[in-house]
Amino acid sequence: MSLRGTGQGGALSRARETISVLHSAGFLNLGFLRSMSQASGKFGSTGAAGIHAAALRDPNRTGLIDEAGSMTFGEIDRNTNAIARGFADAGVKAGDGVALFARNHRGFVLAQAALDKLGANTLMLNTGFAAPQLEEVCEREGTDIIIYDEEFRGIVEASGASKLTRFVSYAEGGAPEPTLEDLIESNDDSEVEPPERAGRYTILTSGTTGTPKGAQREMKRQGIDSLVGLLGRMPIRTGVRHLIVAPTFHSWGGMHLLVGSNLGSTLCLRRKFDPEDTLAAIEETRAEVLAVVPVMMQRIMELDRKIIEKYDTSTLQAVCASGSTLPGELALRWMDTFGDNIYNLYGSTEVAQASIAMPDELRAAPGTAGRPPRGVIVKILDDDGNEVPAGTTGRIFVGNDNQFDGYTGGGNKEIIAGLMSSGDVGHFDEEGRLFIDGRDDDMIISGGENVFPREVEDLLADHDDVVEATVFGVDDAEFGQRLKAFVVLKEGASADEDALKAHVKTNLARYKVPRDIVFLDALPRNPTGKVLKRVLKEEY
Repeated sequence: MSLRGTGQGGALSRARETISVLHSAGFLNLGFLRSMSQASGKFGSTGAAGIHAAALRDPNRTGLIDEAGSMTFGEIDRNTNAIARGFADAGVKAGDGVALFARNHRGFVLAQAALDKLGANTLMLNTGFAAPQLEEVCEREGTDIIIYDEEFRGIVEASGASKLTRFVSYAEGGAPEPTLEDLIESNDDSEVEPPERAGRYTILTSGTTGTPKGAQREMKRQGIDSLVGLLGRMPIRTGVRHLIVAPTFHSWGGMHLLVGSNLGSTLCLRRKFDPEDTLAAIEETRAEVLAVVPVMMQRIMELDRKIIEKYDTSTLQAVCASGSTLPGELALRWMDTFGDNIYNLYGSTEVAQASIAMPDELRAAPGTAGRPPRGVIVKILDDDGNEVPAGTTGRIFVGNDNQFDGYTGGGNKEIIAGLMSSGDVGHFDEEGRLFIDGRDDDMIISGGENVFPREVEDLLADHDDVVEATVFGVDDAEFGQRLKAFVVLKEGASADEDALKAHVKTNLARYKVPRDIVFLDALPRNPTGKVLKRVLKEEY
């Protein structure tokens, strides 16, 4: 039978694309499909399902590499069974919220997968939190248990989280509370009974007041279009070595941990980012995929050329960047050094993926956010909700199967005709490439983290030596944006720049500390008393 007509031809083309992409990614393998079907039937679309499936296929294959060594998929699967039983003995059950306060290492992976196996809801805590943020978030989200790295003991004990049931995910010299290793040694590691339903992941993001909000996402099975769209524009394949240096508590690093687990990738992790160590890790692990935020690329490019050339990075096939703006100049310098391997994803914790820029697009139009992949709709709307023509800047709205389920405290992003606001403004060029022009509110993104100036302004103004303060974002070649503060001191006050920065760091996450503080006799204001930030930006 001959297929004719636009609709049939389009359907046939999409079917061919689906088969081609899934075949190239390694999905159309009988063993892979059989194991994933069996595992997802137990644990849904969680990372635990991918780990269990890989253990069913080849339990002796290396599943994880970090500073402590390597683990096979079989070891990860059995260890997470034992840890899950330890958590269950402490009272964790399906639907319960558990906080995870850890860096990138095996403890993060093991804890999260164990919670997946119980159907618990995992609350990802930002490792840059100070004690007040930790206490506020844990109290608001209603968690009774916290799993944390020993290095954060002081922060935990200075906060209300000290009253929670505690487990330690990483400790170099032991810890007073049970460690994950203790749970592995003291519990049965046979298969656990699957939960009735998969849990949720809650990733913290800043709200309109600057207070961290919980953006929750249920681990439900996604449509085939989303999968084909992602894999069609970002060459991530089954069974590769996947080095994740972007923080795994963040939506970007967390996405790579989840996708890598479900693809049976060998997960390669480093506790802390260091530019030269990242190059060494690429050579050591023979990583094919690297997950970063742009500031990490900037730090690597700042290394001496001789240091960069010391390491063999030829295995890299895809350098996946997201979390903040990727400057076009940085993309070009990176590709001139490491080859055309950058895949830059634009999105957010709330809307998930919106567009992906491939290497040829970054070469042709440096600074572009690329094009929406299959399964994603992106429209540029004016203030009345009407779509604007190419070249016109407007608000960015996104539709896909992966958007979050709303904030844990209630509320959502603005939605128009089924599309969700990304919070940014931008435009499409005549070739259909997306460009991000800025935020549609006062929020800035510094090094991949959302920061609201108002929160920092209020904190500075509360200092005993400060009369008033104003804070806003300025461009930064390294972090994309940074905070700059303008402060008026009380007469005779002794506070200096270092003292005020220390004050902010003690009370807020370190990425909210202003890089620059300028002292003035008075802040410029209009007749209604509003601070004229425009004047400050022009004069300073």
